[in-house]
Amino acid sequence: MRARAADHLEALSLEIERKLQKALNSNSQRIQLLQQLFADIALKVDDRARDVILSTNDDGIAPVDEREDTRLCFYEILANHFVKVPESGRRILDLIVQLWSQSFAANIFALLFHRWLFEVPLDGKEVSLRYSSALVQGATNYLLEEVALVPDQLSKISVQAGRGLFLLLSRFMLFYDQDHLLASFLEHFPTFPNSFLVGGPADYYVIELTDQLQKLKVEPVLLHYLSRLTILQGLELRMSTSTRLKACLYSFTSPGGPTYPTRAVRHAAWNTLDLLFPVGRYPRHVISLFFRLLYPWYWPSSCWNFIMTCVKTVYYYILNLIVSSWENMRRPNHQRMHRD
Repeated sequence: MRARAADHLEALSLEIERKLQKALNSNSQRIQLLQQLFADIALKVDDRARDVILSTNDDGIAPVDEREDTRLCFYEILANHFVKVPESGRRILDLIVQLWSQSFAANIFALLFHRWLFEVPLDGKEVSLRYSSALVQGATNYLLEEVALVPDQLSKISVQAGRGLFLLLSRFMLFYDQDHLLASFLEHFPTFPNSFLVGGPADYYVIELTDQLQKLKVEPVLLHYLSRLTILQGLELRMSTSTRLKACLYSFTSPGGPTYPTRAVRHAAWNTLDLLFPVGRYPRHVISLFFRLLYPWYWPSSCWNFIMTCVKTVYYYILNLIVSSWENMRRPNHQRMHRD
């Protein structure tokens, strides 16, 4: 019975692989094919198919009469299968990576490999970052609002998976504009065995966020993260965590090229650093200026940017002064006409 169930699961995997390959080869129908595949794996398994595919606890799924709900979807069965037989999903993963930028690709990945990501060891940090990003992209609202912040749902997964889920969401909450849920997120944060060394939920959150920032290389993404870091104001952090965050932000303020942060990123990092750590603001800028003076080849660009900044400041000041004067001149005339 188990061999028969495994054969049917392999057949399902091959069918998914075939549809992904077809979507990859067809530019005109790619979106429709991916949408159809997403709908297929989200379908409810009927009684006949359930009896054929599942044996008693063969894939770690409780029998229907023992489940709180009688709804069982294909992606649940396949997600468990890919954990037990990771090789069965390798080709599917490769095809999804090639379709990464397409609609429904991240959603398909989230349905099929949400358990695999937490329970199967991955090779390399970049691979882990890519798959983690796809998982959160494909199921942000569900993972955050319907699992992490709902104790009853969170209790249905293992403690280790729950910890991994919170660490994963810590990295991507700001990117998907979920920072308004930060207070509730920290309240539901699970306990860790080494919490007496690391700190509380806020410390774990900031550590994961700092690690994520240091891996980012794309300017718009960095700017988005830096603009959202103001939410960290008021968090009680340990000295080591605070120093770690400060060092991370300070690393984005160093000029140079071509691998150093762009001017926009440097200024955003300075603004965030000064906002979160106002103490020592002026000494930091003086030290930064001193080190810039040690590199004469940066002087022309620095002088030019300084001049342009001054010109823009004076221009907007004069423009604001003219507009204010014009409004003040119109106000008495308007009042006089109103009296007449």
